[in-house]
Amino acid sequence: MTSDDSATPRNDLALLPARSGLGWGFLGVLAFSFTVPFTRVAVEGLSPLFIGAGRAVVAAVLAAVCLAATRQRRPSRHQWARLLVVGGGVVVGFPLLTSFALTSVPASHGAVVIAMLPAATAVTTVVRTGERPPRAFWLAVLAGAVAALVFASVQDGALEPPGWADLLLVGAVLSAAVGYAEGGLLSRELGAWQTVSWALVGGAPLMLALTLVAVRRDPPQATPTEWAAFAYLGGVSMFLGFFAWYRGLAVGPMSSVSQVQLVQSVLTLTWAGLLLGERLTVATLVGGLVVIGCAAGAVRVRLAVADGDPADGDPAEGDQIRSRRPDRCPGPGR
Repeated sequence: MTSDDSATPRNDLALLPARSGLGWGFLGVLAFSFTVPFTRVAVEGLSPLFIGAGRAVVAAVLAAVCLAATRQRRPSRHQWARLLVVGGGVVVGFPLLTSFALTSVPASHGAVVIAMLPAATAVTTVVRTGERPPRAFWLAVLAGAVAALVFASVQDGALEPPGWADLLLVGAVLSAAVGYAEGGLLSRELGAWQTVSWALVGGAPLMLALTLVAVRRDPPQATPTEWAAFAYLGGVSMFLGFFAWYRGLAVGPMSSVSQVQLVQSVLTLTWAGLLLGERLTVATLVGGLVVIGCAAGAVRVRLAVADGDPADGDPAEGDQIRSRRPDRCPGPGR
């Protein structure tokens, strides 16, 4: 790949309509929605260290093959520094922390992680890019986060005081939020699948070492179902899902696409009921509608501003917002 080719992802993404970013984002969310239930299945027969590290090794092998087959240009030194941030969040932090947490909490409780991620990602995005969404957007974000947290928490029948598993889940949320925000920005320079692939390759030495430690301490002994769950975590949750997710974040608007992940808690609890036999009630359906409604409200408000249709109906203000909008991709040479 030549230096001229490196600008191609930025130009292509800049020409795509904002709503195509929502479509790619939802496809990524659909892939990620199986992560918590399948992790819960895998930890029944595999150690959490092996699951958290081993799935990254599987994904890194797939990434290396794709990068070599397509002869991708290596990232610059500055881009490698940013890739380490991405890898620290989504390759190391989130998989390991959630794997250990899900050894003691059910998948429905783990859905709290997914419920918190959109708000955390939105805040991280604002800090990182300087975006200034309108107040209505933040109200929708807050309402959706609260609704999703309550919805996921009450699935166990009561709100329990935080334990060590909850602290791990909070750490996983913070790690993923940073990785998502930085990865979404970097994917405009390297491309969506290239970003996650290079992040996986960069984190491979550490994750391989941790996998070997896990194998030595607790040799894997799992059923075919548990191995199948592990394979999904490595091939889809850690690799293919990010193709769609980072492309969605790159097309943007990033703050809006991040809110699509509010729906992930609903999907996760649905799969937990269907695949793991966890109880689904009328409250699950009602709560799901509330969460989806809040996510839709946040997306609508942000897209209205991005399309030059601000809440007060002033077209001039819409032009000003659009002209300074930070999540439009810059052209070559900028």
